[in-house]
Amino acid sequence: MAKRIATAVILAVAAALGLSSDLGPDRAALQGARICPHDPEQLYIPAGRFVMGSTRQERDHAYELDKGITRPYGWYERETRRNAATGPFCIDRYPVTNAAYSDFVEATGHPAPFISADGYRRQGFLVHSYDKVREFLWQDGLFPSGRGSHPVALVSLKDAQSYCEWRGTQMRHRYRLPTEEEWEKAARGSDGRLFPWGDQWNPHYLNSGDRFGSTTPVDRFPQGKSPYGVYDMAGNLFEWTATPWDEKSFTLKGCSWDDLPGTCRAAMRHGRPPESKHILIGFRCASELR
Repeated sequence: MAKRIATAVILAVAAALGLSSDLGPDRAALQGARICPHDPEQLYIPAGRFVMGSTRQERDHAYELDKGITRPYGWYERETRRNAATGPFCIDRYPVTNAAYSDFVEATGHPAPFISADGYRRQGFLVHSYDKVREFLWQDGLFPSGRGSHPVALVSLKDAQSYCEWRGTQMRHRYRLPTEEEWEKAARGSDGRLFPWGDQWNPHYLNSGDRFGSTTPVDRFPQGKSPYGVYDMAGNLFEWTATPWDEKSFTLKGCSWDDLPGTCRAAMRHGRPPESKHILIGFRCASELR
């Protein structure tokens, strides 16, 4: 019943957009009915199989793009190549922004993004000094000036989950973090492309490599959109998923504003403890079609 209702709603959207009614819901979505019926800020990802992970050839190419810097650390050796599948789902067009997260903080009293100098040092992976972290700290419940359209950072896994659940109550729909499989499919489509836009690296299609020295507005790189129209699946910030990495960590996908090209492939994955709050980690929400 739920599947029939979801199909009917999607076909209704297609009809409203002037698409042929004999298109299946997946084809209709890919030919124009991309906005999810319950949320214009989310995009529809059709059910089906897709290529996930990387081959030995792709990993070697990634190390070459990094000029050999990452090869000694074996950064890309946990990208298992396989055929995967998802059901239909919706995902945010953009990462959750400071402005959107501010609405959540104001409505619920949830703590604003923050980490102390001691807390930052204790969590490790200190690529940046705490002086850099200060740039991202909220003051008196307010995000840094001029960064409303930038992705929110310094959020733990629980923070991200709480935001998605809250947003779901506003939309009267179930919202959650995407699984790793859903995230990767939304990032690369079904054909196994290396980057959201294709197989050729282009530094002008994303915010990475410390080119800007910080985050940028989430709509700045339309050329870097995925096949489904999703922004910033490479660059700006890593993103939490709902998929465990191991018994102590959860999987992050994407790459951040200071990362090397090989890290910015759709297959890239790594894990962090769920309590981590970092200037390189953000998130986006997914939702069901029923």
